[in-house]
Amino acid sequence: MKISRTKFVILFPVSAFAFQFISNSLLGPEVRLFPVNGEWFPGTGSPIAWKNTVSTIIYPIKMVLIGPLSPLFKEPDPAPPILVFAFALYWTVIALVLYYLLSKIITVKKYEF
Repeated sequence: MKISRTKFVILFPVSAFAFQFISNSLLGPEVRLFPVNGEWFPGTGSPIAWKNTVSTIIYPIKMVLIGPLSPLFKEPDPAPPILVFAFALYWTVIALVLYYLLSKIITVKKYEF
């Protein structure tokens, strides 16, 4: 791969945080990075058609990004730094696994002439 592992690992959590913020601000009632009050996937039961459609499309992505850690935070208002650090650690592990798999799949062949 042409991108370094450090750059990929830094870029992945930053992109995941941006995705979370944008999707929650579009679909949720308030602008929050991570929803509270049990609404981990905002917009799924919305009577507004476009919100319901968009949430259905991005639901699989959100399921991978925040699904496995959502049961850990059942409290109505967990401490924000703990929540952010937990997700950053989880996304870093995902980024490392993705980088490893992509580096194994994408092989750069050098041709000698």
